[in-house]
Amino acid sequence: MENVNRNHKNSVFSSLFSTPDVLRELYSAIEGIPIPPDIPIDINTLSNVLFMNQINDVSFLIDKRLVVLIEHQSTISENLPYRLLEYVTQIYKKIVDKEKKYQKNLMKIPRPEFIVLYNGTDDYPDYTELKLSDAFMDIEGLKLTGIDKIPLELIVPVYNINHGHNPEILKKCGSLYGYSFFISKIREYQAKGLTLEDSVNPVIEYCIKNNILKEYLEAHASEVINMIFGEYDREMDIAVNRREAKEEAREEERKYFLELLNQDLTKEEIKERLQQEEKVF
Repeated sequence: MENVNRNHKNSVFSSLFSTPDVLRELYSAIEGIPIPPDIPIDINTLSNVLFMNQINDVSFLIDKRLVVLIEHQSTISENLPYRLLEYVTQIYKKIVDKEKKYQKNLMKIPRPEFIVLYNGTDDYPDYTELKLSDAFMDIEGLKLTGIDKIPLELIVPVYNINHGHNPEILKKCGSLYGYSFFISKIREYQAKGLTLEDSVNPVIEYCIKNNILKEYLEAHASEVINMIFGEYDREMDIAVNRREAKEEAREEERKYFLELLNQDLTKEEIKERLQQEEKVF
C-alpha cells in the first residue's frame, strides 16, 4: 500500500460519471425522462474545492437551463441540504455573468436540481427527502406573529443505490448498476475475511471477466485502486472528526452545566436556561 495516493481527491463515482453520455444515461434513469442526444450537457463540477471534508461529486448543465448537482454518499448527513446550498452558490458564481446581476431587467439563471445517491452499509429506505427548512431554528419563542412562510427551501431527493435497491433505476443505467455491483462485491470479499487491499484486485478481475464496467476498469484499474483506498481513508477521517467533535461538545456541555450549578439555581431555573440556550444533553 506504499504507492497508494492518500491525497487523491477524486472518487471512483465521480471518475466513472465524468462524461456527458454517462451523465445523460444516469439522469434519464433517475428521473425517467430521456435526454435527447442533441441537447448539450456541460460538466461544471467544482474542482479542488473542499467543503466539510467533502468535494462536489458531479455537477452539470443541461442545455444551459438546468443545473444538476449529484452527490454520492456512503453516510447520510442531515446537513446535506446546507452543503448543497454552498455548492450551488459556488456553481452559480462560475456560470452566471456577475455583471448582469446589477442590471434592471430580470436575470435568468439555470434551475437547480439536487440528487443524492447513497450506497453505505446502514439500513436506508429506497427513497427519502431531506429539506433545508428542517435545519431552521424555531422562532416561536420570539412571539412574532404571522411569520410562518419559509422564504428559502432546498429539497434533496436521496436514492439508495445499493445492490438490490431501486432495481428499476439500476436497470436503466448500466454504469450505475456496475458501480453498485462493484462496491457490493468488495464488501462481499471483506465479509469473507479479506482485507480491503486483498479484495480490490480480485473484484476488478471478476468484473472485467463478467463484463461489468469492463471498459472503464480496463482503462483505469490502477487509478481505481488508488481512489478506493483514498475513499476509505476519507471515511475514516470523517468518522474520527465526528467522534472528536462529539467529545468536545460533551465537554462544553459539562462545563456549562457546572457553571449553572455554581450559580445556585433551582432545577427548574437550570432547565429553563438550558432550553433558552438550546443545549441538549
